[in-house]
This record gives sequence, C-alpha cells and structure tokens, in this order.
Amino acid sequence: MFVYKKKINFFDCDPAGILFYGRVYELCHSAYEAMIESFNLREDYWTNENYAVPIISSEAKYLKPIKNGDEIMVEIKVLRLKTSSFELLYDCKNKKGESCASVKTVHVFIDKKNWTKTGMSNELSSRFSDHLNEK
Repeated sequence: MFVYKKKINFFDCDPAGILFYGRVYELCHSAYEAMIESFNLREDYWTNENYAVPIISSEAKYLKPIKNGDEIMVEIKVLRLKTSSFELLYDCKNKKGESCASVKTVHVFIDKKNWTKTGMSNELSSRFSDHLNEK
C-alpha cells in the first residue's frame, strides 16, 4: 500500500464547501503520480517514447463529505496486476480514519508506435507488485 496526504484547498470545493465531485480524481491522480515517483524508475514513465499508460476505466464512490481544510490520506492498493495492465484502488480517508471516497482505475500499457496493448517492464511490474492488495 502507498500512502499520500493532502490538505483540501478552498478552490477544490463547491459553493457548499464540499470537495467538488470531479476533484476526487485530481486528488487520486496526484497520489498516483507520487506513487510512481517513489518507484525511482530508470525510465521516464510519463513521457516515455515507447509506451503510454492511459486509464481505460474508472469509478468513484462518495461516502462522506470532504471539506475545505480537511487533511485527507489516500491509500493506494494494486488490486490486479497483469502483464499489460493494472487496477488501482484509492481509499480517501479523513483524520478519523473514515473512508470518505473510494476510486478505482484500470490502466493499460500501449505501444505508442501502433497503439496496441504491450507488456510492462519487469521493473514496473516489480514496483507495482510491492503494492498488491494481497500482501
């Protein structure tokens, strides 16, 4: 499991002071970027010449309000790891440890030359494996 912490800004919220529903994806993507950065990869994951890693599926569940000023902890677990894809679960928790939102994303590695599915490197597979839910 990878853990990321963030304080919610006023500009992230709707007029009622609650996190705007779409911003939970920004929060989770920031956590995802931090997780990838923690891998200390030899290659550039984000602007690699050979592959891209688009999200092909996503869903979010909103369980409790996330408000301006809340300190949120995002726990990322790898739910599934295949040769060409992986599924992430983001559990967004408040200071009390209560789940406020849950997000799932499925990512697939594609070859940039022909836009077909391709395998991920052993290095990446190993890093994602370190965060598998079953461990």
